[in-house]
Amino acid sequence: MGFSLATLSGGTTPVSEQTLNDLKARVRGTVLTERDDGYEAARNIWNAMIDRRPGVIVRCAGAADVRATVAFARETDAVVSVRGGGHNIAGSAVCDGGVMIDLSAMKSVRIDPVSRTARVEPGVTLGEFDREAQAFGLVTPTGINSTTGVAGLTLGGGFGWISRKFGLTADNLISADIVTADAELVHASEADHPDLFWAIRGGGGNFGVVTSFEFRLHALGPDVMSGLLVYPLSEAAAVLRRYREVVAAAPDALSCWFVLRPAPPLPFLPKEVHGTVILALAACYAGPLDAGEAAVKPLREIGRPIADVIAPHPFVVWQSVLDPLLSAGARNYWKSHSFTALGDATIATLVDYAGRLPSPECELACAQLGGAINRVPAQATAYPHRDIGFVLNIHTRWREPKDDPACIAWARSLFDALKPFATGGVYVNFMPEEEQERVASAYLGNAGRLAAVKAKYDPRNLFRMNQNIRPTP
Repeated sequence: MGFSLATLSGGTTPVSEQTLNDLKARVRGTVLTERDDGYEAARNIWNAMIDRRPGVIVRCAGAADVRATVAFARETDAVVSVRGGGHNIAGSAVCDGGVMIDLSAMKSVRIDPVSRTARVEPGVTLGEFDREAQAFGLVTPTGINSTTGVAGLTLGGGFGWISRKFGLTADNLISADIVTADAELVHASEADHPDLFWAIRGGGGNFGVVTSFEFRLHALGPDVMSGLLVYPLSEAAAVLRRYREVVAAAPDALSCWFVLRPAPPLPFLPKEVHGTVILALAACYAGPLDAGEAAVKPLREIGRPIADVIAPHPFVVWQSVLDPLLSAGARNYWKSHSFTALGDATIATLVDYAGRLPSPECELACAQLGGAINRVPAQATAYPHRDIGFVLNIHTRWREPKDDPACIAWARSLFDALKPFATGGVYVNFMPEEEQERVASAYLGNAGRLAAVKAKYDPRNLFRMNQNIRPTP
């Protein structure tokens, strides 16, 4: 019994049982349709708001499977989506009615401690990469949630606790193997296909399917000075005004993000604080513990915290500290702004909206950037935001579909209120599905060059399930 696939032209095309069997014979991995066990699990991703049903899911075992699946999609003119970690807020890993290329089974991590490099396949999560690298006392700067996929993070740029010291994840990419839209496997680096290598460092999944990443590694750990300072919402405005002064003078090795959210029932917080809105300063020092102790001292002298749990922690533990607050299965909607600095009006607006969060799981998370990130020229990689100090993620999170309107409206209202103070740029990995009109803001002066690279490697826009860069010669 055959079925139909959604096509790039907006129609459908029939697929016979024989054609499906031919695809199964060409791959080592698993080919799933909705008739098969495992299909439902494979189509589910981190954001529960995404409910799409691919016509075919190919769970690839290697680069040859990816090539075969891209060739199949070309032959059928099918819509294509690509899943790495499945953590993207826009849900671009899953398409409706098309071909989903699932890379989540491609889990190899190979560390070379002599050359300080790593080879990582696209199904690897940040936590899996960290554990392998930390076995040798090495790291690559990645994100802050260990269940995030390495692939999507890197292709969008990638920043986290140690990026001020070591740069973006994409800045530490040495090379990549990529299956392009013509189903060919190419190697991209500064020497080979340098235009493609430039584009994948921030340009998202627009240019092909990366089957292997080669990263530069740095010495760090096993312990890092890290932890939280927690304050009541009533003190948040005063603390943040002092915070911006302290971090402006901080060394590159120190990164301090802040979060406004209801307090989880953490053991170091008094029970009467649980569920009340708090400000948490989250600090990490990417260097020796004694230097870290000195670096965090000015932070510890801000105000009167409810709790101070900054201490040496294993790096892999600190990298996963937020995981319980970001588990899969909830409904999530994000809006984001970038700022060169945090003015009084910005702080006042954040504190005001934090006082009326629409659900108990919502949070305002602000990343401190700068340092090594901003010493790379804006044109050196596709990621162009080399002059900002902070990125805000308005993270709205809830459980019931009936709460969609109120939660989304709150996020959009705060986004609009902050517009006068923001740069206008946006981090592509923080963009929800609806923000296609902001793609130019994600790439700024690099947008034209990206469109030309897209036209060279994907002229038919096969890889369009993303924050899409349309091909323009």
